[in-house]
Amino acid sequence: MRWIANPPDPQIAATLVQEANLSPLIAGLLARRGITTAAAAAEYLNPQISRLHSPYAMLGMKAAVERLRAAIANREKIVIYGDYDVDGTVAIVILKTAIELCGGAAGFHVPHRIRDGYGMKDEVIEEAAASGVRLIISVDTGIRAFAAAETARRVGVDLIVTDHHLAEAGELPRALAVLNPNQPGCAYPCKELCGAGVAFKIAQALLEENGRAHLLPSFLKMVAIATVSDAVPLVGENRIFTKLGLEELRRPVNAGLKALLKVAALDGGKFLDAGHIGFRLGPRLNAAGRMDVAQDVIELFTTRDANRAGEIAEKLDQLNASRQQEEARTVAEIETFMEADAARREPYCLVLEGEGWHRGVIGIVATRVVERYHRPALVIARDNASGEAHGSGRSIHAFHLLEALEDESCRPLLTRFGGHAHAVGFALPCENIAGLREALDQYARLRLSAADLEPTLEIDAEVAPQQITRELAHELEKLAPFGLGNRQPVFAWHGATLRQPPRVMKEKHLKLRVGDDGCFFDALGWRMAQRAEAQTLNQGSRLDLAFSLEHNADPEFPGLQLVLRDFKLAEAESTETRAEAAAKA
Repeated sequence: MRWIANPPDPQIAATLVQEANLSPLIAGLLARRGITTAAAAAEYLNPQISRLHSPYAMLGMKAAVERLRAAIANREKIVIYGDYDVDGTVAIVILKTAIELCGGAAGFHVPHRIRDGYGMKDEVIEEAAASGVRLIISVDTGIRAFAAAETARRVGVDLIVTDHHLAEAGELPRALAVLNPNQPGCAYPCKELCGAGVAFKIAQALLEENGRAHLLPSFLKMVAIATVSDAVPLVGENRIFTKLGLEELRRPVNAGLKALLKVAALDGGKFLDAGHIGFRLGPRLNAAGRMDVAQDVIELFTTRDANRAGEIAEKLDQLNASRQQEEARTVAEIETFMEADAARREPYCLVLEGEGWHRGVIGIVATRVVERYHRPALVIARDNASGEAHGSGRSIHAFHLLEALEDESCRPLLTRFGGHAHAVGFALPCENIAGLREALDQYARLRLSAADLEPTLEIDAEVAPQQITRELAHELEKLAPFGLGNRQPVFAWHGATLRQPPRVMKEKHLKLRVGDDGCFFDALGWRMAQRAEAQTLNQGSRLDLAFSLEHNADPEFPGLQLVLRDFKLAEAESTETRAEAAAKA
Protein backbone atom coordinates (compact mmCIF):
# COMPACT_ATOMS: atom_id res chain seq x y z
CA MET A 1 0.00 0.00 0.00
CA ARG A 2 1.30 3.41 -0.98
CA TRP A 3 1.08 6.15 1.66
CA ILE A 4 0.22 9.63 0.44
CA ALA A 5 0.94 12.74 2.48
CA ASN A 6 -1.51 15.47 1.55
CA PRO A 7 -0.93 18.48 3.82
CA PRO A 8 -3.61 21.18 4.03
CA ASP A 9 -3.32 24.61 2.51
CA PRO A 10 -1.28 26.43 5.20
CA GLN A 11 -2.99 29.77 4.60
CA ILE A 12 -6.50 28.31 5.02
CA ALA A 13 -5.43 26.40 8.11
CA ALA A 14 -3.89 29.53 9.63
CA THR A 15 -7.07 31.48 8.94
CA LEU A 16 -9.17 28.85 10.71
CA VAL A 17 -6.82 28.89 13.70
CA GLN A 18 -7.18 32.64 14.03
CA GLU A 19 -10.82 33.24 13.10
CA ALA A 20 -12.44 30.04 14.43
CA ASN A 21 -10.20 29.71 17.50
CA LEU A 22 -9.15 26.16 16.59
CA SER A 23 -5.99 24.23 17.32
CA PRO A 24 -3.57 23.91 14.37
CA LEU A 25 -4.33 20.18 14.16
CA ILE A 26 -8.12 20.53 13.93
CA ALA A 27 -7.78 23.52 11.59
CA GLY A 28 -5.58 21.48 9.27
CA LEU A 29 -7.94 18.52 9.30
CA LEU A 30 -10.92 20.76 8.52
CA ALA A 31 -9.03 22.48 5.71
CA ARG A 32 -8.32 19.08 4.18
CA ARG A 33 -12.07 18.43 4.25
CA GLY A 34 -12.76 21.52 2.19
CA ILE A 35 -13.85 23.73 5.10
CA THR A 36 -12.36 27.15 4.53
CA THR A 37 -14.27 29.65 6.71
CA ALA A 38 -15.00 30.10 10.39
CA ALA A 39 -18.76 29.92 9.68
CA ALA A 40 -18.39 26.62 7.84
CA ALA A 41 -16.22 25.26 10.66
CA ALA A 42 -18.83 26.22 13.28
CA GLU A 43 -21.58 24.52 11.29
CA TYR A 44 -19.45 21.40 10.82
CA LEU A 45 -18.37 21.08 14.44
CA ASN A 46 -21.79 21.88 15.93
CA PRO A 47 -24.55 20.21 13.85
CA GLN A 48 -28.02 21.57 14.63
CA ILE A 49 -31.43 20.24 13.64
CA SER A 50 -32.38 23.81 12.77
CA ARG A 51 -29.88 23.61 9.90
CA LEU A 52 -31.82 20.89 8.06
CA HIS A 53 -33.01 21.95 4.63
CA SER A 54 -36.68 22.59 3.95
CA PRO A 55 -38.27 19.37 2.68
CA TYR A 56 -39.96 21.41 -0.02
CA ALA A 57 -36.59 22.08 -1.64
CA MET A 58 -36.90 18.51 -2.96
CA LEU A 59 -38.61 18.14 -6.31
CA GLY A 60 -41.98 16.42 -5.97
CA MET A 61 -42.38 17.03 -2.23
CA LYS A 62 -45.37 19.38 -2.47
CA ALA A 63 -47.45 16.97 -4.55
CA ALA A 64 -46.47 14.02 -2.34
CA VAL A 65 -47.35 15.74 0.93
CA GLU A 66 -50.66 17.07 -0.40
CA ARG A 67 -51.67 13.56 -1.51
CA LEU A 68 -50.57 12.03 1.80
CA ARG A 69 -52.47 14.61 3.87
CA ALA A 70 -55.60 13.99 1.80
CA ALA A 71 -55.24 10.23 2.31
CA ILE A 72 -54.85 10.72 6.07
CA ALA A 73 -57.84 13.07 6.25
CA ASN A 74 -60.03 10.66 4.25
CA ARG A 75 -58.80 7.60 6.15
CA GLU A 76 -57.64 5.92 2.96
CA LYS A 77 -55.69 2.71 2.96
CA ILE A 78 -51.98 3.45 2.45
CA VAL A 79 -49.25 0.91 1.72
CA ILE A 80 -45.52 1.61 2.06
CA TYR A 81 -43.50 -0.54 -0.34
CA GLY A 82 -39.92 -0.95 0.89
CA ASP A 83 -36.72 -2.86 0.35
CA TYR A 84 -35.34 -5.70 2.47
CA ASP A 85 -32.11 -4.07 3.70
CA VAL A 86 -31.58 -1.78 6.70
CA ASP A 87 -32.21 1.33 4.66
CA GLY A 88 -35.51 0.08 3.26
CA THR A 89 -36.92 -1.38 6.47
CA VAL A 90 -35.93 1.62 8.61
CA ALA A 91 -37.46 3.93 5.98
CA ILE A 92 -40.74 2.05 6.38
CA VAL A 93 -40.61 2.49 10.16
CA ILE A 94 -39.94 6.23 9.83
CA LEU A 95 -42.72 6.94 7.34
CA LYS A 96 -45.25 4.61 8.97
CA THR A 97 -44.66 6.24 12.36
CA ALA A 98 -45.00 9.75 10.94
CA ILE A 99 -48.27 8.90 9.17
CA GLU A 100 -49.70 7.39 12.35
CA LEU A 101 -48.65 10.41 14.44
CA CYS A 102 -50.58 12.57 11.97
CA GLY A 103 -53.74 10.48 12.39
CA GLY A 104 -53.42 8.03 9.51
CA ALA A 105 -52.65 4.35 9.21
CA ALA A 106 -50.28 2.57 6.84
CA GLY A 107 -49.61 -1.03 5.99
CA PHE A 108 -46.39 -2.11 4.38
CA HIS A 109 -44.87 -4.64 2.02
CA VAL A 110 -41.28 -5.86 2.10
CA PRO A 111 -40.20 -8.34 -0.58
CA HIS A 112 -38.41 -11.56 0.31
CA ARG A 113 -34.86 -11.43 -1.03
CA ILE A 114 -34.87 -14.98 -2.43
CA ARG A 115 -38.51 -15.51 -3.44
CA ASP A 116 -39.28 -12.01 -4.72
CA GLY A 117 -35.96 -10.36 -5.51
CA TYR A 118 -35.33 -6.64 -5.60
CA GLY A 119 -37.81 -4.04 -6.80
CA MET A 120 -41.53 -3.40 -7.10
CA LYS A 121 -43.68 -6.19 -8.52
CA ASP A 122 -46.91 -5.82 -10.54
CA GLU A 123 -48.76 -8.52 -8.63
CA VAL A 124 -48.21 -6.79 -5.27
CA ILE A 125 -49.70 -3.56 -6.63
CA GLU A 126 -52.64 -5.43 -8.17
CA GLU A 127 -53.38 -7.25 -4.90
CA ALA A 128 -53.20 -3.98 -2.97
CA ALA A 129 -55.63 -2.32 -5.38
CA ALA A 130 -58.02 -5.26 -5.07
CA SER A 131 -58.05 -4.79 -1.29
CA GLY A 132 -59.01 -1.13 -1.59
CA VAL A 133 -55.60 0.56 -1.45
CA ARG A 134 -55.47 3.77 -3.47
CA LEU A 135 -52.05 5.11 -2.42
CA ILE A 136 -48.69 3.32 -2.45
CA ILE A 137 -45.43 4.98 -1.40
CA SER A 138 -42.16 3.32 -2.26
CA VAL A 139 -39.12 3.83 -0.04
CA ASP A 140 -35.51 3.03 -1.04
CA THR A 141 -36.79 1.54 -4.30
CA GLY A 142 -38.79 2.40 -7.37
CA ILE A 143 -36.66 4.83 -9.38
CA ARG A 144 -36.49 2.25 -12.20
CA ALA A 145 -39.94 0.70 -11.59
CA PHE A 146 -41.38 1.68 -14.97
CA ALA A 147 -43.65 -1.36 -15.35
CA ALA A 148 -44.88 -1.12 -11.75
CA ALA A 149 -45.77 2.54 -12.24
CA GLU A 150 -47.81 1.68 -15.34
CA THR A 151 -49.58 -1.09 -13.42
CA ALA A 152 -50.45 1.35 -10.64
CA ARG A 153 -51.98 3.73 -13.18
CA ARG A 154 -53.95 0.90 -14.78
CA VAL A 155 -55.50 -0.29 -11.50
CA GLY A 156 -56.23 3.20 -10.17
CA VAL A 157 -53.54 3.45 -7.52
CA ASP A 158 -51.61 6.67 -6.94
CA LEU A 159 -47.90 5.90 -6.69
CA ILE A 160 -45.37 8.09 -4.91
CA VAL A 161 -41.80 6.95 -5.56
CA THR A 162 -39.13 7.88 -3.00
CA ASP A 163 -35.62 6.63 -3.66
CA HIS A 164 -31.98 7.67 -3.75
CA HIS A 165 -30.58 5.31 -6.37
CA LEU A 166 -29.67 6.63 -9.81
CA ALA A 167 -32.31 6.89 -12.51
CA GLU A 168 -31.94 5.01 -15.78
CA ALA A 169 -30.57 7.40 -18.41
CA GLY A 170 -32.48 10.25 -16.78
CA GLU A 171 -35.85 8.53 -17.31
CA LEU A 172 -38.37 8.44 -14.45
CA PRO A 173 -41.37 6.19 -13.82
CA ARG A 174 -44.77 7.79 -14.48
CA ALA A 175 -45.87 8.28 -10.88
CA LEU A 176 -47.95 10.88 -9.04
CA ALA A 177 -44.69 12.17 -7.58
CA VAL A 178 -41.03 11.13 -7.63
CA LEU A 179 -38.82 12.18 -4.71
CA ASN A 180 -35.14 11.57 -5.27
CA PRO A 181 -32.44 14.21 -4.74
CA ASN A 182 -30.51 12.63 -7.62
CA GLN A 183 -33.29 12.86 -10.20
CA PRO A 184 -32.83 15.30 -13.11
CA GLY A 185 -34.00 18.80 -12.27
CA CYS A 186 -33.94 18.39 -8.48
CA ALA A 187 -32.04 21.21 -6.81
CA TYR A 188 -32.06 19.66 -3.33
CA PRO A 189 -28.71 20.57 -1.74
CA CYS A 190 -27.87 17.20 -0.14
CA LYS A 191 -27.55 14.61 -2.91
CA GLU A 192 -26.12 11.96 -0.60
CA LEU A 193 -29.28 11.03 1.34
CA CYS A 194 -30.02 7.34 1.80
CA GLY A 195 -33.53 5.97 1.26
CA ALA A 196 -34.45 6.47 4.91
CA GLY A 197 -33.13 10.03 4.66
CA VAL A 198 -35.58 10.75 1.85
CA ALA A 199 -38.38 9.14 3.88
CA PHE A 200 -37.43 11.36 6.81
CA LYS A 201 -37.84 14.47 4.66
CA ILE A 202 -41.44 13.45 3.98
CA ALA A 203 -41.91 12.78 7.70
CA GLN A 204 -40.41 16.19 8.45
CA ALA A 205 -42.86 17.90 6.09
CA LEU A 206 -45.85 16.00 7.52
CA LEU A 207 -44.95 16.65 11.15
CA GLU A 208 -44.24 20.33 10.54
CA GLU A 209 -47.57 20.72 8.73
CA ASN A 210 -49.34 19.06 11.68
CA GLY A 211 -47.65 21.11 14.38
CA ARG A 212 -45.52 18.21 15.58
CA ALA A 213 -42.07 19.42 14.60
CA HIS A 214 -40.94 18.96 18.22
CA LEU A 215 -41.02 15.18 17.60
CA LEU A 216 -38.40 15.29 14.84
CA PRO A 217 -35.37 14.68 17.11
CA SER A 218 -36.82 11.32 18.15
CA PHE A 219 -36.69 10.20 14.50
CA LEU A 220 -32.99 10.93 14.10
CA LYS A 221 -31.78 7.79 15.83
CA MET A 222 -33.45 5.67 13.13
CA VAL A 223 -32.17 7.88 10.32
CA ALA A 224 -28.66 7.60 11.78
CA ILE A 225 -28.85 3.79 11.79
CA ALA A 226 -29.88 3.73 8.12
CA THR A 227 -27.42 6.44 7.06
CA VAL A 228 -24.40 4.70 8.53
CA SER A 229 -25.53 1.18 7.56
CA ASP A 230 -26.13 2.18 3.94
CA ALA A 231 -22.62 3.68 3.73
CA VAL A 232 -23.61 7.03 2.28
CA PRO A 233 -21.21 9.96 2.81
CA LEU A 234 -21.46 11.55 6.26
CA VAL A 235 -21.59 15.09 4.91
CA GLY A 236 -24.26 17.78 4.84
CA GLU A 237 -27.54 16.62 6.32
CA ASN A 238 -26.19 13.11 6.77
CA ARG A 239 -23.69 14.48 9.29
CA ILE A 240 -26.52 16.19 11.20
CA PHE A 241 -28.60 13.00 11.15
CA THR A 242 -25.74 10.88 12.42
CA LYS A 243 -24.28 13.24 15.00
CA LEU A 244 -27.63 14.04 16.62
CA GLY A 245 -28.98 10.54 16.07
CA LEU A 246 -26.10 9.04 18.02
CA GLU A 247 -26.93 11.33 20.92
CA GLU A 248 -30.54 10.08 20.82
CA LEU A 249 -29.37 6.45 20.64
CA ARG A 250 -27.62 6.89 23.98
CA ARG A 251 -31.00 7.37 25.67
CA PRO A 252 -33.34 4.91 23.92
CA VAL A 253 -37.07 4.71 24.67
CA ASN A 254 -38.32 2.33 21.97
CA ALA A 255 -38.64 -1.27 23.21
CA GLY A 256 -37.15 -2.72 20.04
CA LEU A 257 -34.19 -0.40 20.09
CA LYS A 258 -33.49 -1.27 23.72
CA ALA A 259 -33.61 -4.97 22.86
CA LEU A 260 -31.33 -4.50 19.86
CA LEU A 261 -28.77 -2.59 21.89
CA LYS A 262 -28.85 -5.34 24.50
CA VAL A 263 -28.09 -8.22 22.12
CA ALA A 264 -25.34 -6.09 20.56
CA ALA A 265 -23.84 -5.53 24.05
CA LEU A 266 -24.32 -1.78 23.70
CA ASP A 267 -26.86 -1.19 26.44
CA GLY A 268 -26.31 0.21 29.90
CA GLY A 269 -25.31 3.69 28.80
CA LYS A 270 -22.20 2.56 26.93
CA PHE A 271 -20.54 5.00 24.57
CA LEU A 272 -21.88 4.73 21.01
CA ASP A 273 -20.25 5.90 17.80
CA ALA A 274 -20.83 5.36 14.09
CA GLY A 275 -18.65 2.26 14.17
CA HIS A 276 -21.04 0.60 16.59
CA ILE A 277 -23.88 1.18 14.14
CA GLY A 278 -21.87 -0.03 11.16
CA PHE A 279 -20.43 -3.15 12.76
CA ARG A 280 -22.93 -4.18 15.45
CA LEU A 281 -26.40 -2.72 14.95
CA GLY A 282 -26.59 -2.54 11.15
CA PRO A 283 -25.45 -6.14 10.49
CA ARG A 284 -28.06 -7.54 12.88
CA LEU A 285 -30.83 -5.58 11.18
CA ASN A 286 -29.53 -6.50 7.74
CA ALA A 287 -29.45 -10.16 8.72
CA ALA A 288 -33.25 -10.28 8.66
CA GLY A 289 -33.44 -9.50 4.95
CA ARG A 290 -30.31 -11.45 4.08
CA MET A 291 -31.16 -14.69 5.84
CA ASP A 292 -34.92 -14.68 6.58
CA VAL A 293 -37.77 -12.15 6.43
CA ALA A 294 -37.08 -8.42 6.65
CA GLN A 295 -40.46 -7.59 8.14
CA ASP A 296 -39.03 -8.69 11.50
CA VAL A 297 -37.20 -5.34 11.59
CA ILE A 298 -40.45 -3.39 11.22
CA GLU A 299 -42.08 -5.45 13.97
CA LEU A 300 -39.03 -4.97 16.20
CA PHE A 301 -39.35 -1.20 16.09
CA THR A 302 -43.16 -0.99 16.14
CA THR A 303 -44.07 -3.45 18.88
CA ARG A 304 -44.69 -2.09 22.35
CA ASP A 305 -44.26 -5.51 23.96
CA ALA A 306 -40.79 -5.62 25.50
CA ASN A 307 -40.83 -9.43 25.63
CA ARG A 308 -41.70 -9.71 21.95
CA ALA A 309 -39.02 -7.14 21.11
CA GLY A 310 -36.50 -9.22 23.01
CA GLU A 311 -37.50 -12.35 21.09
CA ILE A 312 -37.07 -10.61 17.74
CA ALA A 313 -33.72 -9.10 18.74
CA GLU A 314 -32.45 -12.53 19.79
CA LYS A 315 -33.59 -13.96 16.46
CA LEU A 316 -31.76 -11.21 14.57
CA ASP A 317 -28.64 -11.91 16.61
CA GLN A 318 -28.80 -15.60 15.66
CA LEU A 319 -29.45 -14.77 12.01
CA ASN A 320 -26.41 -12.50 12.03
CA ALA A 321 -24.27 -15.35 13.35
CA SER A 322 -25.55 -17.54 10.50
CA ARG A 323 -24.78 -14.74 8.05
CA GLN A 324 -21.23 -14.53 9.36
CA GLN A 325 -20.76 -18.26 8.83
CA GLU A 326 -22.07 -18.10 5.26
CA GLU A 327 -19.89 -15.09 4.54
CA ALA A 328 -16.77 -16.77 5.92
CA ARG A 329 -17.45 -19.93 3.92
CA THR A 330 -17.90 -18.05 0.65
CA VAL A 331 -14.88 -15.78 1.21
CA ALA A 332 -12.69 -18.80 1.97
CA GLU A 333 -13.87 -20.52 -1.22
CA ILE A 334 -13.09 -17.42 -3.27
CA GLU A 335 -9.65 -16.96 -1.70
CA THR A 336 -8.76 -20.58 -2.40
CA PHE A 337 -9.82 -20.13 -6.02
CA MET A 338 -7.99 -16.82 -6.46
CA GLU A 339 -4.72 -17.90 -4.85
CA ALA A 340 -4.51 -21.13 -6.84
CA ASP A 341 -3.63 -19.27 -10.05
CA ALA A 342 -2.11 -15.78 -10.29
CA ALA A 343 -3.87 -15.25 -13.64
CA ARG A 344 -7.20 -15.17 -11.83
CA ARG A 345 -6.12 -11.97 -10.10
CA GLU A 346 -5.21 -10.15 -13.32
CA PRO A 347 -8.61 -8.88 -14.59
CA TYR A 348 -9.25 -5.20 -13.92
CA CYS A 349 -12.81 -6.11 -12.86
CA LEU A 350 -13.32 -9.43 -11.09
CA VAL A 351 -16.43 -11.50 -11.83
CA LEU A 352 -16.66 -14.46 -9.47
CA GLU A 353 -19.40 -17.10 -9.49
CA GLY A 354 -20.41 -20.04 -7.38
CA GLU A 355 -23.20 -22.60 -7.23
CA GLY A 356 -24.94 -22.62 -3.86
CA TRP A 357 -23.63 -19.28 -2.64
CA HIS A 358 -26.19 -17.58 -0.43
CA ARG A 359 -27.70 -14.57 -2.19
CA GLY A 360 -28.04 -12.82 1.15
CA VAL A 361 -24.28 -12.49 1.68
CA ILE A 362 -22.85 -11.90 -1.78
CA GLY A 363 -22.87 -8.12 -1.32
CA ILE A 364 -20.76 -8.36 1.82
CA VAL A 365 -18.51 -10.91 0.13
CA ALA A 366 -18.01 -8.51 -2.80
CA THR A 367 -16.87 -5.88 -0.30
CA ARG A 368 -14.32 -8.34 1.13
CA VAL A 369 -13.03 -9.15 -2.36
CA VAL A 370 -12.55 -5.45 -3.15
CA GLU A 371 -10.71 -4.97 0.15
CA ARG A 372 -8.41 -7.93 -0.58
CA TYR A 373 -7.64 -7.38 -4.27
CA HIS A 374 -8.42 -3.66 -4.67
CA ARG A 375 -10.35 -3.82 -7.90
CA PRO A 376 -14.05 -3.77 -8.79
CA ALA A 377 -15.71 -7.09 -8.01
CA LEU A 378 -18.99 -8.78 -8.91
CA VAL A 379 -19.96 -11.85 -6.89
CA ILE A 380 -22.62 -14.04 -8.49
CA ALA A 381 -24.76 -16.75 -6.90
CA ARG A 382 -25.51 -19.24 -9.67
CA ASP A 383 -28.59 -21.49 -9.70
CA ASN A 384 -27.98 -24.10 -12.36
CA ALA A 385 -31.39 -25.70 -11.83
CA SER A 386 -33.26 -22.56 -12.86
CA GLY A 387 -30.56 -21.23 -15.16
CA GLU A 388 -30.72 -17.84 -13.40
CA ALA A 389 -27.95 -16.07 -11.52
CA HIS A 390 -28.09 -13.15 -9.08
CA GLY A 391 -25.16 -10.89 -8.35
CA SER A 392 -23.95 -8.02 -6.27
CA GLY A 393 -21.04 -5.74 -7.03
CA ARG A 394 -18.80 -3.32 -5.18
CA SER A 395 -16.19 -0.98 -6.61
CA ILE A 396 -13.18 1.20 -5.98
CA HIS A 397 -13.25 4.99 -5.99
CA ALA A 398 -11.99 5.33 -9.57
CA PHE A 399 -14.62 3.09 -11.20
CA HIS A 400 -18.35 3.86 -11.64
CA LEU A 401 -19.88 0.40 -11.47
CA LEU A 402 -23.45 1.29 -12.47
CA GLU A 403 -22.21 3.07 -15.60
CA ALA A 404 -20.26 -0.08 -16.46
CA LEU A 405 -23.41 -2.21 -16.32
CA GLU A 406 -25.28 0.39 -18.37
CA ASP A 407 -22.69 0.18 -21.15
CA GLU A 408 -23.92 -1.39 -24.40
CA SER A 409 -21.41 -4.23 -23.95
CA CYS A 410 -22.98 -5.31 -20.63
CA ARG A 411 -26.61 -4.18 -20.61
CA PRO A 412 -27.91 -6.82 -23.09
CA LEU A 413 -26.47 -9.59 -20.91
CA LEU A 414 -28.50 -8.59 -17.84
CA THR A 415 -32.11 -9.31 -16.96
CA ARG A 416 -32.27 -6.40 -14.51
CA PHE A 417 -29.86 -4.21 -12.58
CA GLY A 418 -29.62 -1.06 -10.49
CA GLY A 419 -27.54 0.74 -7.89
CA HIS A 420 -24.99 3.54 -7.96
CA ALA A 421 -21.32 4.26 -8.51
CA HIS A 422 -19.88 1.87 -5.96
CA ALA A 423 -22.60 -0.75 -5.37
CA VAL A 424 -24.92 -2.60 -7.74
CA GLY A 425 -27.32 -5.52 -7.76
CA PHE A 426 -28.32 -7.48 -10.86
CA ALA A 427 -29.66 -10.70 -12.36
CA LEU A 428 -28.78 -12.56 -15.56
CA PRO A 429 -28.98 -15.98 -17.21
CA CYS A 430 -26.17 -18.29 -16.08
CA GLU A 431 -25.07 -18.68 -19.69
CA ASN A 432 -24.25 -14.95 -19.86
CA ILE A 433 -21.78 -14.89 -16.97
CA ALA A 434 -18.72 -15.60 -19.10
CA GLY A 435 -19.70 -12.86 -21.53
CA LEU A 436 -20.21 -10.39 -18.69
CA ARG A 437 -16.79 -11.25 -17.27
CA GLU A 438 -15.10 -10.54 -20.60
CA ALA A 439 -17.09 -7.38 -21.31
CA LEU A 440 -16.44 -5.86 -17.89
CA ASP A 441 -12.72 -6.57 -18.01
CA GLN A 442 -12.45 -4.89 -21.41
CA TYR A 443 -14.56 -1.94 -20.24
CA ALA A 444 -12.48 -1.55 -17.05
CA ARG A 445 -9.15 -1.71 -18.89
CA LEU A 446 -10.17 1.27 -21.00
CA ARG A 447 -10.97 3.35 -17.91
CA LEU A 448 -8.56 2.21 -15.20
CA SER A 449 -4.79 2.38 -15.02
CA ALA A 450 -2.52 0.07 -13.08
CA ALA A 451 -2.08 2.91 -10.58
CA ASP A 452 -5.85 2.92 -9.95
CA LEU A 453 -5.58 -0.70 -8.80
CA GLU A 454 -2.81 0.05 -6.31
CA PRO A 455 -4.26 0.69 -2.86
CA THR A 456 -3.32 4.03 -1.35
CA LEU A 457 -3.66 5.49 2.11
CA GLU A 458 -3.89 9.21 2.81
CA ILE A 459 -1.85 10.33 5.80
CA ASP A 460 -3.14 13.41 7.61
CA ALA A 461 -0.05 14.07 9.70
CA GLU A 462 3.10 12.51 11.09
CA VAL A 463 3.36 12.25 14.87
CA ALA A 464 5.96 11.39 17.48
CA PRO A 465 4.92 9.07 20.32
CA GLN A 466 4.91 11.98 22.80
CA GLN A 467 2.14 13.62 20.76
CA ILE A 468 -0.23 10.66 21.14
CA THR A 469 -2.20 11.81 24.15
CA ARG A 470 -5.69 11.86 25.63
CA GLU A 471 -5.85 15.53 24.72
CA LEU A 472 -5.25 14.63 21.06
CA ALA A 473 -7.96 11.97 21.18
CA HIS A 474 -10.36 14.46 22.76
CA GLU A 475 -9.67 17.00 20.02
CA LEU A 476 -10.27 14.41 17.31
CA GLU A 477 -13.68 13.55 18.76
CA LYS A 478 -14.87 16.98 17.61
CA LEU A 479 -14.67 15.72 14.02
CA ALA A 480 -16.81 12.63 14.65
CA PRO A 481 -18.92 10.84 13.53
CA PHE A 482 -16.54 9.21 11.12
CA GLY A 483 -17.41 7.23 8.02
CA LEU A 484 -17.54 7.51 4.27
CA GLY A 485 -16.97 11.14 3.27
CA ASN A 486 -15.62 12.00 6.71
CA ARG A 487 -12.96 9.43 7.33
CA GLN A 488 -11.21 9.09 10.62
CA PRO A 489 -7.87 10.98 10.60
CA VAL A 490 -4.88 8.78 9.87
CA PHE A 491 -1.45 9.44 11.38
CA ALA A 492 1.99 8.05 10.63
CA TRP A 493 4.56 7.02 13.26
CA HIS A 494 7.90 6.06 11.75
CA GLY A 495 10.28 3.70 13.52
CA ALA A 496 8.05 2.47 16.35
CA THR A 497 9.63 -0.38 18.31
CA LEU A 498 7.72 -3.64 18.77
CA ARG A 499 7.98 -4.32 22.52
CA GLN A 500 6.39 -7.77 22.62
CA PRO A 501 5.89 -10.61 20.13
CA PRO A 502 2.75 -10.08 18.02
CA ARG A 503 -0.49 -11.57 19.31
CA VAL A 504 -3.18 -13.07 17.07
CA MET A 505 -6.76 -12.76 18.25
CA LYS A 506 -9.63 -14.95 16.98
CA GLU A 507 -7.27 -16.34 14.33
CA LYS A 508 -7.49 -13.22 12.13
CA HIS A 509 -6.85 -10.02 14.11
CA LEU A 510 -3.47 -8.67 15.18
CA LYS A 511 -2.43 -6.96 18.40
CA LEU A 512 0.92 -5.24 18.81
CA ARG A 513 2.55 -3.54 21.78
CA VAL A 514 4.67 -0.66 20.48
CA GLY A 515 6.53 2.22 22.07
CA ASP A 516 9.56 4.44 22.37
CA ASP A 517 10.92 6.91 24.92
CA GLY A 518 8.62 5.72 27.68
CA CYS A 519 5.44 5.97 25.55
CA PHE A 520 3.76 2.59 25.04
CA PHE A 521 0.55 1.74 23.20
CA ASP A 522 -1.53 -1.19 22.06
CA ALA A 523 -2.05 -1.28 18.30
CA LEU A 524 -4.96 -3.30 16.92
CA GLY A 525 -5.03 -4.50 13.30
CA TRP A 526 -8.35 -5.89 12.13
CA ARG A 527 -7.89 -8.87 9.76
CA MET A 528 -4.11 -8.30 9.71
CA ALA A 529 -2.91 -11.55 11.27
CA GLN A 530 -1.79 -13.04 7.95
CA ARG A 531 0.24 -9.94 7.16
CA ALA A 532 2.15 -10.23 10.42
CA GLU A 533 3.04 -13.84 9.62
CA ALA A 534 4.24 -12.86 6.14
CA GLN A 535 6.50 -10.05 7.39
CA THR A 536 8.22 -11.97 10.23
CA LEU A 537 7.72 -9.54 13.09
CA ASN A 538 9.82 -10.05 16.21
CA GLN A 539 10.18 -8.30 19.52
CA GLY A 540 12.46 -5.34 18.87
CA SER A 541 11.42 -4.91 15.22
CA ARG A 542 11.05 -1.31 14.16
CA LEU A 543 7.89 -0.49 12.25
CA ASP A 544 6.30 2.33 10.34
CA LEU A 545 2.68 2.55 11.47
CA ALA A 546 -0.33 4.23 9.87
CA PHE A 547 -3.13 4.41 12.40
CA SER A 548 -6.18 6.13 13.76
CA LEU A 549 -6.37 7.02 17.42
CA GLU A 550 -9.22 5.78 19.57
CA HIS A 551 -10.08 5.70 23.24
CA ASN A 552 -10.91 2.14 24.29
CA ALA A 553 -14.03 2.38 26.45
CA ASP A 554 -13.84 -1.28 27.50
CA PRO A 555 -13.45 -1.23 31.31
CA GLU A 556 -11.07 -4.22 31.12
CA PHE A 557 -8.74 -2.50 28.63
CA PRO A 558 -9.11 1.24 29.18
CA GLY A 559 -6.93 3.87 27.58
CA LEU A 560 -5.74 4.94 24.19
CA GLN A 561 -5.25 2.44 21.40
CA LEU A 562 -3.95 2.71 17.88
CA VAL A 563 -6.18 1.19 15.20
CA LEU A 564 -3.85 0.16 12.41
CA ARG A 565 -4.64 1.10 8.82
CA ASP A 566 -1.32 -0.25 7.58
CA PHE A 567 2.13 -1.18 8.85
CA LYS A 568 5.48 -2.14 7.38
CA LEU A 569 9.01 -2.72 8.52
CA ALA A 570 10.85 0.56 8.91
CA GLU A 571 13.05 1.32 5.93
CA ALA A 572 16.36 0.56 7.66
CA GLU A 573 15.07 -2.73 9.02
CA SER A 574 13.46 -3.84 5.77
CA THR A 575 16.80 -3.23 3.99
CA GLU A 576 18.58 -5.42 6.55
CA THR A 577 15.93 -8.12 6.17
CA ARG A 578 16.37 -8.15 2.40
CA ALA A 579 20.15 -8.38 2.82
CA GLU A 580 19.81 -11.33 5.22
CA ALA A 581 17.46 -13.10 2.81
CA ALA A 582 19.90 -12.54 -0.05
CA ALA A 583 22.79 -13.93 2.04
CA LYS A 584 20.81 -17.08 2.86
CA ALA A 585 19.96 -17.53 -0.80
